[in-house]
Amino acid sequence: MTSFLGKLSSPKTLAAAVVGGAAIAGAYYYGGGTTLHAGAAPGAYKLFPAKADYPDLKKHNNVMASHLTPEIYAKLREKTTPGGWTLDECIQTGVDNPGHPFIKTVGMVAGDEESYEVFAALFDPVINERHAGYPNDAKHPTDLDSSKLKGGVFDDKYVLSSRVRTGRCIRGLSLPPACTRAERRAVESIATKALGSLTGEFSGKYYPLDGMTDQEQEQLIEDHFLFDKPVSPLLLASGMGRDWPDARGIWHNHRKTFLVWVNEEDHTRVISMQKGGNMKEVFTRFCDGLKQVEETIKKDGHEFMWSQHLGYILTCPSNLGTGLRAGVHVKLPRLSTHPKFADSLKKMRLQKRGTGGVDTAATGGTYDISNLDRLGKSEVELVQTVVDGVNLLVEMEKALEKGQSIDNLIPK
Repeated sequence: MTSFLGKLSSPKTLAAAVVGGAAIAGAYYYGGGTTLHAGAAPGAYKLFPAKADYPDLKKHNNVMASHLTPEIYAKLREKTTPGGWTLDECIQTGVDNPGHPFIKTVGMVAGDEESYEVFAALFDPVINERHAGYPNDAKHPTDLDSSKLKGGVFDDKYVLSSRVRTGRCIRGLSLPPACTRAERRAVESIATKALGSLTGEFSGKYYPLDGMTDQEQEQLIEDHFLFDKPVSPLLLASGMGRDWPDARGIWHNHRKTFLVWVNEEDHTRVISMQKGGNMKEVFTRFCDGLKQVEETIKKDGHEFMWSQHLGYILTCPSNLGTGLRAGVHVKLPRLSTHPKFADSLKKMRLQKRGTGGVDTAATGGTYDISNLDRLGKSEVELVQTVVDGVNLLVEMEKALEKGQSIDNLIPK
């Protein structure tokens, strides 16, 4: 994997964030600025050979299990990141959860930014499969210029709501599976300070999960904003639910169209959304809000995890690159029963979910349609894919309403 740590160019660099009087130590790098020195292996690994620790993956159906071999395990087992994160901690969620009834899950997470380099021998093939081919020397494009988006205003009769989300993590601090309480609190402090400085349409309020009133909680539930303690075995096995709800919270602007989750699956989850089919407006707000938050964080001496190769660094390899999911709730009662519906989505690089999220059923033929890709294409490209695809889906639905054939509209 091409090194993404080279921007810390001194021979020995300590990345630290000082928040509320607590120094949060980051990573040390030695020799030439781009060579990462992994820490000492845990002592227990010295007691047994690697084959004695190799996990039983015979019944597993996740991407990690498809690529982990005894040779790779032996090569990586005793390595740690500078923060002390190990390969076994990366793969634990995939070891504990053999498979998923509907989709092939990733089966591993990163504990810090350096995980993707120290354990590249496994992460690289996992990333390559999950993102439908992504070579080790590829460079990820980033483009948050919403003016480049063509179209993006859908017929409200069919598109009920529009949403764009991504994640952002703060360099120098461990990711949620591995962070200490102090690091998690540092993330909350950095994020809420930046969000509290926003003005205009982005002016809003932060609601800590452990400090909100019953009335505030009920309102957030009614608005479908509230995230709760993880119940998914995938998230729990990764360690993301530790110390819940310490230093977790939700911020939103006063119009409730720009939302940030703090310390859920990633350091922050940024969401722009509104009712109706104006994806153009949603994406513009998304880009403008992200830029303002990043500028404020940089003024305070912090930055988001990012590399030329992997784009924005997030906890799950599935979200690397843009971390972006642009989705709409769209009514397709006729098209959704067509035998070519699923195949058409795949050819357009789109995915469908129920309106309640992953694994939920569609109600009345209404689906959550979003981009399938995250890495290797820019934010503008991915949202354009959704815009073009949804336009075609609505055109097909209208044709079926009139009793017309859609054979000429189905993607080749």
